[in-house]
Amino acid sequence: MCPVNLNPVPLKMKWLLKYFRNPIGHGLSLALILMLTSCGETDQTEAEINKVAIDLQISRFDQEFVNADAADIPELKATYPYLFPEQFPDSVWIAKLTDTIQVELSEEVEKAFGNFKAEAADLESLFKHIKYYFPDTKIPHVVTLTSDVRYENRIILTDSLLLIGLDNYLGEDHHFYEGMQRYIAASLNKEFLISDVASAFAKKVLSYPRNRTLLSRMVYYGKELYLKDKLIPSATDAQIIGYSQEQMDWAKANEEQMWTYFVERELLYSTDTGLDRKFLDPAPFTKFGLELDNESPPRLGRYMGWQIVRAFMEKNETDLQQLLEMSADEILKQSNYKPKR
Repeated sequence: MCPVNLNPVPLKMKWLLKYFRNPIGHGLSLALILMLTSCGETDQTEAEINKVAIDLQISRFDQEFVNADAADIPELKATYPYLFPEQFPDSVWIAKLTDTIQVELSEEVEKAFGNFKAEAADLESLFKHIKYYFPDTKIPHVVTLTSDVRYENRIILTDSLLLIGLDNYLGEDHHFYEGMQRYIAASLNKEFLISDVASAFAKKVLSYPRNRTLLSRMVYYGKELYLKDKLIPSATDAQIIGYSQEQMDWAKANEEQMWTYFVERELLYSTDTGLDRKFLDPAPFTKFGLELDNESPPRLGRYMGWQIVRAFMEKNETDLQQLLEMSADEILKQSNYKPKR
């Protein structure tokens, strides 16, 4: 796919670009050093993470409920009180046992996930990485369930509990998702399940910026995505950000043009909250205000923030805890960020 020129008029680069001009020789020597050392360091870190001991408990409430009968409801309520609101009598849950939609949901989840063995291994790997980088973190009890396709709350993470609505990961073309906007249905694939759990954790350790600039929010999401780089290193970039591979390719091919667009229009330090809807929020596409908008992936402001954070971490010896505390302005200036050509 050929790069798309996001700005059809000749560009006059603003003062901000002075932060991104370094002597070529310095950049090459630093890149060479990093290239020679990063692979060995990554292998050593992963070996240490594999040795981390955790006790991950996974309960398949979805299977327990579908295999229950009326007499089992009191015991299920005692085991999972947080799944049975007190205002509903037992008759409600007994009726759900034979509800046609509920039964079909359970059947479709069983087809998609079976014994959940692969996902359990991925969750264990994720929480080993979390425990390595954030040793004070308590490992939550994982409970899988069906949620009547409440995709807004497909993952709920507390200090002691992780709830996963498996019926939100049946594949974008599943008939349960008919009538949804396509960009929402596209996120309901099992390949994004572990990534969504990692996002839920990242949001617990990240503080939303008080600074009102677009840059601060771009870098906030960039930190979240970089954190996922470290927590789920086997995931593809597309899985981490929630794109198709075609969308990922588009973002990479047009990174330089997008950066020029943000800088030329002096958007980075704008405090216009309306920019969130254009560049950060879930949507069918990113709203540059150009004819090609509907060809673009959504949330490209997050993608750009990710590349800024990656550039910063490649050039600075900073641990994750320090990164999370740094301001967006510091990260941008010390990143010497230049889009890949």
